[in-house]
Amino acid sequence: MIENSPDARPQSGLKDSGVVFEAIAEGGITRFLVLYQQEKPQLIGPVRSIRLYDVEWVAAFNASTAHVGGSAGGLVEVRNGDYRDIDQFFNAGSYWRASDRYAPHNVYTSFAKLDALNTAKGYTSSAFTGFTRIDGKASDVPTATLIDIKLSSALYNSTYAYDKASNTYLRSQGGAPHTDREQGQIAPSVVVAMKVDESTVLQDGKREAITTIGSGAATIFQNGTVQEVTWHKTSKTSQVTYTDATGKDVPLVRGQTWIAAVPNGAGSVTWQ
Repeated sequence: MIENSPDARPQSGLKDSGVVFEAIAEGGITRFLVLYQQEKPQLIGPVRSIRLYDVEWVAAFNASTAHVGGSAGGLVEVRNGDYRDIDQFFNAGSYWRASDRYAPHNVYTSFAKLDALNTAKGYTSSAFTGFTRIDGKASDVPTATLIDIKLSSALYNSTYAYDKASNTYLRSQGGAPHTDREQGQIAPSVVVAMKVDESTVLQDGKREAITTIGSGAATIFQNGTVQEVTWHKTSKTSQVTYTDATGKDVPLVRGQTWIAAVPNGAGSVTWQ
């Protein structure tokens, strides 16, 4: 889990990730569930707490879950024995606090530490079904070159400018390029705006509740094109899938995939 408040920016380790789920935590502040497979950055963070919907998304990947505590509902779920929970609360030696940032925005980890921790716990392989993938090819006639995704407020809304040469989407947030501190501007190959039901509930304070299981509308941007689809997730451990109007599975271009959970009613996605 990587934080996205202004005090956490620029983050480390985002650009090298494979899949990112972005969703509102509290007060309109978004947070990132960041998944790695091939790349192993040696600086990741700031690491923050987890929410129940994050646990339900990560369940499909059978992944070890690095975080610093979480909401009451999220912790009950991630600690129930069905997950590879590597919470900083119980594995402090695998994380550290940076001196150039102030708490709570200064917890970091690395793959050197996480690999050692996972090996010690026997978490050395994962069995999961990923997204259906396809090789990318930039469209000769792009239909969506500027994407605007509104999740909450100006600080957390994002835009993506399509770069045909690299067949990627240059991400900005808060009116400025969104950069990885070590690797430069974040540029996913695929951007997905996934409409979700979201509400505020009272747990250990006010928390956002997001419906992750079921189906809903989604918009996929890849190869410079836009496609309206339907997302599906049938259970906690099943993967999110996307189908077109005929019910056919929609493959995603290989490369980083950025999935924004856009609240129904409050959020929006537009493009030109």
